[in-house]
Amino acid sequence: QLQASGGGLVQPGGSLRLSCAASRSIFGINVMGWYRQAPGKQRDLVADVTSGGTTRYADSVKDRFAISRDNAKNSVFLQMNNLKLEDTAVYYCKMLTNRGIAYWGQGTLVTVSS
Repeated sequence: QLQASGGGLVQPGGSLRLSCAASRSIFGINVMGWYRQAPGKQRDLVADVTSGGTTRYADSVKDRFAISRDNAKNSVFLQMNNLKLEDTAVYYCKMLTNRGIAYWGQGTLVTVSS
């Protein structure tokens, strides 16, 4: 029900903007976020934002990534700047409702390579 887009191949130091939108209206979304999973590793939180606007970032992306959301469109975005080789991963969006129901996107691949 979530469709993520914006991944691709970028050189180190480059930028990408990921987008994720719900294909239908989801009632009561509280937290929207982005996770990533590199080959052979677990899926980890990158950043999330509450309905009140409180954001949280992984230490590795602070000051480089920025998360934002559009509540009217049930959408979440991730602006990624100064990308590094270690940012290479499949990025997944997630939306969590007030009732604890989690929705996941299908993943979008980000490859940082020279």
